[in-house]
Amino acid sequence: MAQAQKGDKVRVHYTGTLDDGSVFDSSEGFVEECGDECEGEGCGCVSHPSDPLEFVIGQGSLIPKFEEAVIGLEPGQSVQVKIAADDAYGQRAEEMVATIERSEIPAEITPEPGQRMEVVLQDGTPLPVVITGVTDTTVTLDANHPLAGLDLTFEIKLVEIL
Repeated sequence: MAQAQKGDKVRVHYTGTLDDGSVFDSSEGFVEECGDECEGEGCGCVSHPSDPLEFVIGQGSLIPKFEEAVIGLEPGQSVQVKIAADDAYGQRAEEMVATIERSEIPAEITPEPGQRMEVVLQDGTPLPVVITGVTDTTVTLDANHPLAGLDLTFEIKLVEIL
C-alpha cells in the first residue's frame, strides 16, 4: 500500500489536545447545514460528520511538524505527535500585548474580555487580536496566537492519499 510522502495531497482526521487533556481542535466533529430560515437549536437542520482536513505535505500550510508526522503513513494508519510550543505557534510575546485608550475603539463596539476583533496596522496589514481587559478608560489587546506558549499533541489518522 502507498505511503504518504512530501508533495502528496492527503486527507486526515485529527484531534489536538493540550497537556491537561483538553481538546482545542478536531476535524472529527459534526457540522450542521442550516437553511436561511434556521431558528437555532432543535431546528431540524441536517447534521453530518465534518470532512477530513486536506493539504499538501511540505507545502507549509500547516505546522511543519504536523505535516512531517503524516510522512510514511498508509491510509487508515494513525500517529500521535507532540509538538513543542517553539515548533508550533512559538512562545507568548509580551510585546504583542497593548493597552489602548477606549476612545480608539469604534463607538458601535462594546469591548468585552474574550472578544475577537481585527485591527489594521499603519502599513494596512490586518491583525487579529483578542480583548483581554477592559476598564472605563482603556482596552487591552493581545495579538498572540491563542495557542502560543503551549505544547500541542495531535492524534492524526491518514484517511487517504489523493
